[in-house]
Amino acid sequence: MRKSRFTEEQIIAILAEQESGMATVDVCRRHGVSTATFYKWKAKFGGLDVSDARKLKTLEAENARLKKLLADSMLDVSILKDLLGKELTTPQAKRAAARRVIETYDISQRRACRLVSVDPKTVRREAVPDNPEARSRMREIAAVRRRFGYRRIGLMLEREGIVMNQKKLRRLYKEEGLSVKRRRGRKRATGTREPMLAPDAPSKRWSLDFVSDVFGVGRRFRMLCVIDDYTRECLALVADTSLSGARVVRELERCIRLYGRPDTIVSDNGTELTSRAVLEWQNQTGIAWHYIAPGKPQQNGFVESFNGRLRDECLNEEVFDSLAHARRVLARWRHDYNHHRPHSSLGGLTPAARRSLELAGDIAPGALASPQTMHYERIRLSK
Repeated sequence: MRKSRFTEEQIIAILAEQESGMATVDVCRRHGVSTATFYKWKAKFGGLDVSDARKLKTLEAENARLKKLLADSMLDVSILKDLLGKELTTPQAKRAAARRVIETYDISQRRACRLVSVDPKTVRREAVPDNPEARSRMREIAAVRRRFGYRRIGLMLEREGIVMNQKKLRRLYKEEGLSVKRRRGRKRATGTREPMLAPDAPSKRWSLDFVSDVFGVGRRFRMLCVIDDYTRECLALVADTSLSGARVVRELERCIRLYGRPDTIVSDNGTELTSRAVLEWQNQTGIAWHYIAPGKPQQNGFVESFNGRLRDECLNEEVFDSLAHARRVLARWRHDYNHHRPHSSLGGLTPAARRSLELAGDIAPGALASPQTMHYERIRLSK
């Protein structure tokens, strides 16, 4: 709206000329205004003197200021309601919230920072990410090994000469958004369990178990997993639509030819593992076979832990088209698990490296994680 070229005092003086007896037409011609404008002024300022006009102007200015304050206060309340429920506990979250408020509500940076309680200088300055090489390599490793946490990614980086402390590693891991959600199973009551001693050399004790999955249009297949409890090495990972007791015996014979004869084999009480073929093979070979208690998979914890890694890092990540496809993927994953994937219980070594060091007999002090005894504690079940 264009500003009038007459002030309120001048307009009141013009109206006073008309009230003193001068004709309206002569007043309008003298001051260069139209008759319509003159009567608009008379409707607004008629009967006022100069002091009243000044008071009216002051009241209008105060009214406008109060309206602006009220509007700003209501906008602040609306912004705070929008931020309600969002966790603003870290400086990064507060800076992100301030930038979002500026973009959404089109307010000044200083006002947004005041509402979020953050220093404007930290919002104004864009932080430069540190360690770009390490961040890039972490993203590359996480893209290939999607279920690895920051500890195992740190071990992979150490192999390449990128060493940093755990706090910095975890900070970079979180800032890059590489955190993965843990897939938790159903909680089960454990009760009281007997202690089970860990083996002290390779091929002393093997563990067996079955894992199932699907391919194609919902057709199921099974996998036989054979684990060396000392080196944590996967000795066999056999996939087929049917795995009978005779097939289990053939696979165990093949593992014995490759890795040597075990002293003990641990398994559950599945029908394949208690079949006549398996029992006759036990009598012929003289290998001790330990069956865990029914409903106690924790007594076969080494292979159960392996099954969890297999499902989390391979089976849940792949969609199999056929049995041949599943066998190829499982073979690649087994080779990676044995020769490349760092194992936390082995001090970051791979199972193949653990076996090689043991068989070589030249082990530096402290190079390997010392075998530990799995002590089961009495757990009070919650009611």
